[in-house]
Amino acid sequence: MNDKAIKVLEFNKIKNILKDYTNTTAGKDIIDELVPYENIYEVKEHIEETKEAFKLLVTKGAPPFEGVYDVRDGISRAGKGSVLIPGQLLKIASMLRAARRFKDYINHKEEEESFRVLENICEGITLLKNIEDHIFNAIVGEEEISDKASSKLYNIRRSLKDKNYSVRGKINSLVRSYSSYLQENIYTVRGDRYVLPVKAEHKGAVKGLVHDQSSSGATLFIEPISLVNLNNEIKELMLKEKAEIERILDELSREVYQNIEVVRINADIIWELDFIFSKAKFASEYNCTYPIINDKGIIDIIEGRHPLIDRKEVVPISANLGKDFTSLIITGPNTGGKTVTLKTVGLIHLMAMSGLMIPARENSVVAYFDEVFADIGDEQSIEQSLSTFSSHMKNIVDIIDRSDDKSLVLFDELGAGTDPTEGAALAVSILENLRKRNTKIIATTHYSELKGYALKTEGVENASVEFDVETLKPTYRLLIGVPGKSNAFEISKRLGLPNYIIDYARDNISNDNLKFEELIQSLQEKSIKAETDARLAENLKLEAHKEKSKLKDKMEKLQNVRDKEIFGARREAKNIIREAKEEADKILKDIRQIERMGYSSEARQKLEEQRKKLKDKLDAAEEKAIKPEAKGEALKNVEEGQEVFVPSLNQKVIVLSKADNKGEVLVQAGIMKVSVKLKDLRASNTTSSSSNNKGNRKKSKKKMKLNIKSVSSSVDLRGMDSQEAEYTVDKYLDEAYMAGLGEVTIIHGKGTGVLRKAITDMLKRHYHVKNYRLGEYGEGGSGVTVAELK
Repeated sequence: MNDKAIKVLEFNKIKNILKDYTNTTAGKDIIDELVPYENIYEVKEHIEETKEAFKLLVTKGAPPFEGVYDVRDGISRAGKGSVLIPGQLLKIASMLRAARRFKDYINHKEEEESFRVLENICEGITLLKNIEDHIFNAIVGEEEISDKASSKLYNIRRSLKDKNYSVRGKINSLVRSYSSYLQENIYTVRGDRYVLPVKAEHKGAVKGLVHDQSSSGATLFIEPISLVNLNNEIKELMLKEKAEIERILDELSREVYQNIEVVRINADIIWELDFIFSKAKFASEYNCTYPIINDKGIIDIIEGRHPLIDRKEVVPISANLGKDFTSLIITGPNTGGKTVTLKTVGLIHLMAMSGLMIPARENSVVAYFDEVFADIGDEQSIEQSLSTFSSHMKNIVDIIDRSDDKSLVLFDELGAGTDPTEGAALAVSILENLRKRNTKIIATTHYSELKGYALKTEGVENASVEFDVETLKPTYRLLIGVPGKSNAFEISKRLGLPNYIIDYARDNISNDNLKFEELIQSLQEKSIKAETDARLAENLKLEAHKEKSKLKDKMEKLQNVRDKEIFGARREAKNIIREAKEEADKILKDIRQIERMGYSSEARQKLEEQRKKLKDKLDAAEEKAIKPEAKGEALKNVEEGQEVFVPSLNQKVIVLSKADNKGEVLVQAGIMKVSVKLKDLRASNTTSSSSNNKGNRKKSKKKMKLNIKSVSSSVDLRGMDSQEAEYTVDKYLDEAYMAGLGEVTIIHGKGTGVLRKAITDMLKRHYHVKNYRLGEYGEGGSGVTVAELK
């Protein structure tokens, strides 16, 4: 993107406002580097991250940036093996804590809306709770080490406290003894040693070491001989305390050094999140919305507001371009809002292409352009001896050289600054040249010739800024499809110009021109009504589509919750009945034990009959609780890929295997695989058997994939043992394969490498895995394994 457009459209002022919403200098530095992204995919992803952060602000409140500082200097020093000062370590721990809290902040319940982009960003965060805790336990302030940092430091400080208490008691006694020789009846400290302020003339009366004297020389600060040993002991303890503090800081710094790459990645993610949430806070403050992005050059901005104009005074502007026409010629009086319209459209596009939400109504459409060019304002240059016209023309030459069908060009007063006839002809020629390249153009002008050019040229449309003749003030509304009317006679009349002068002027204008002006006025009135009605209809249509989509998502979530509840209830019922049967069997076993102690055979027979009745009742209850009444045709054989109905699950499933020697069949129910008995399967009304048709089986399998719920592209094994991890990965790979994922990420951490080896050995022989590798830089390094599925 050319720097001139960024400067003219004042995008740098938007960046300065963004900085006010950051928490760190690192976040501000990212904003300094912010420019429009280089492709539409990046634009959509970065706007999506802003949208997700905006939703989080609304639903969960402020993000966990408390106590976060720019610790790039501390991380750099730690990376070189230097010992960090307490303040630097404390700030690094605060950053690690914020990273850990962000994991919780981003997390959501299964039925809640996910935050795809931000979750992917936070996936790179590695928790370092141990380092975080060690630092917070050892350091309590910028310059203060906690007594609990080590047992040795605690003992040293306790001894130091005792010694200080002893020496203060002794020196207070000496103050009373030598009170007549002292300047004041107090003691003081010089060089960490307790001393007495002795009058110079009595220095011989107090035996000890002179450490200092006052500026006048009247007072000597003497350490009494009786305190020397105690002071020495205190000094020695203070040296030990200092050495222990240095050891603690060295140990904490070494912990950071040993995990420096993880710390650096966590910090980079926090800076990135700081930048993202500054965009969200800006969007919240300026009432911005999520734009629809396209790469076809279509613009449809609904009530766009220039963010640098006072929000109490700014008038919303609606503008469209790129569907029925590629060039828009705006005419109208000075101070009517033509230049503001240009700047609003240009700045909104720069904001959107930089990943920001835009100050406009919902459903506004912006286009991705490779370049946005702007020739706006008085560019007269005294240094280059260029007139206004020459300066503009120099800029226009550059625009013509570089513009194509992926460019948006904004011209303000095209052709002005020279002879009107020549200027108008030149303006038409420039516009026509760019139109043939399919360049998207918005130009303002005062030339009537350009109105005619727009009327007779396909792909070019007139527009005007509305003017209220009654108040003699512009309304700043943009009217597309209607050229601007001069309003000179009406304005002159309202200002008091005599009628005979106005009538004489009318007589000097041809009838054709007068009719043209009247036609413009009629078109203007009709256009306003048509535009209002069309915009209202379009908004209602889009809102209806959104509501329909929301209801559909809600129904799917309710269905998922319902299925889970049914599964859970049946499982619980089965467990209750199983426990009841076990309890009944235990009771009957105890009764049989009692029988041996003297019951008759007739009593045993009756007990056995009762036991059988009890068992039959429990079996019937189990059958009723677990298996609802099965309707439909029972199946004797099934084929892989066949769709069947399972009454106990109350849903259709896909057969994954034929019946085994136990008469059980493996089926796919949603994202779960379960085994059911062949006798419990029923024919599906909508299924077509694939037993004799291989093509139908493939079609059924394809349908199965389409019906499977979305599966995450990664699985986290950290904290699991090898056996649990292998089971989890095996289940996950089945789900990922059925969902049609091509590549998945297995997060096992670095640690001792045992978990990574177990997973690698498993992937070597897994039937779904085509290839696998360790993660690269930016993917998690050796802490993850990336598997390519067949």
